[in-house]
Amino acid sequence: MASEAAALGGPEPGAPRELRTLRLQREREHVLHLQLNRPGKRNALNLLCWRELLECFQDISRDPSCRAVVLSGAGSAFTAGIDLSDLGALAGEPGGDVARRAWNLRQRILELQESFSVMEKCPKPVIAAVHGPCIGAGVDLISACDIRFCSQDASFQVKEVDMGLAADVGTLQRLPKIVGNQSLVNELAFTARVMRAPEALSCGLVSRVLPDKATLLEVALEVAAAIAARSPVAVQGTKVNLVYSRDRPVAEGLLHVATWNMAMLQTEDIPKSVQAALDKKGPEDVPFAKL
Repeated sequence: MASEAAALGGPEPGAPRELRTLRLQREREHVLHLQLNRPGKRNALNLLCWRELLECFQDISRDPSCRAVVLSGAGSAFTAGIDLSDLGALAGEPGGDVARRAWNLRQRILELQESFSVMEKCPKPVIAAVHGPCIGAGVDLISACDIRFCSQDASFQVKEVDMGLAADVGTLQRLPKIVGNQSLVNELAFTARVMRAPEALSCGLVSRVLPDKATLLEVALEVAAAIAARSPVAVQGTKVNLVYSRDRPVAEGLLHVATWNMAMLQTEDIPKSVQAALDKKGPEDVPFAKL
């Protein structure tokens, strides 16, 4: 492991990538644990961190030995959101043609959006394990994850209006679909009020609340291991179709999964899984091939 971070991925599967704002470790078989690793800055997301998140999840998507990912934060907070010292750099130099400045700023925003969208596009399920504050861009980040757990001390805040801007990297687009309560989302986004763990559970932002950070990570890793024990053909196909169907009519989603499974139902993982069930064994006893 490198001193600041240990990573798998890169141009070749398994090749190391040096990370300065993240730490990536293989915690269990087929399970990676990715940490936001700027504890002295409460894991504020600077421009390097945004870029490393993008590159890291691109690597994870290509890593055939990874089947599930746990995402957490080092130190006392999950993340304080975007590093405010970088806001000026995002806006660019003042002066010049307004249209050209706007064009370049739009490109920067699209790049930041992709740093989180890449988690949603990653075929491996991503579990967010949130402890302490999850502020601003942190809510955008976890909204792009597949499963969200938190500790009892977790809090969530759509902070952008307090900074004079509308959230623009995923919260306003994904949170209404996750929570299913437009009034609540509007309240959170308009007022920037803090939402505590019990409310996050009751509204569906998270599916479990654990007593402390240690328990949170243990449970998240256990769930990731349970996912990783299943057929990667089945799990990754399930994620792809869940994400595809979320924003489309039922009929279109059904057509997509039918086309998907006309190939994937021919996998050798199905007879292996059936035989294991007949033998009273679990999926963890089946040696599924890498994908």
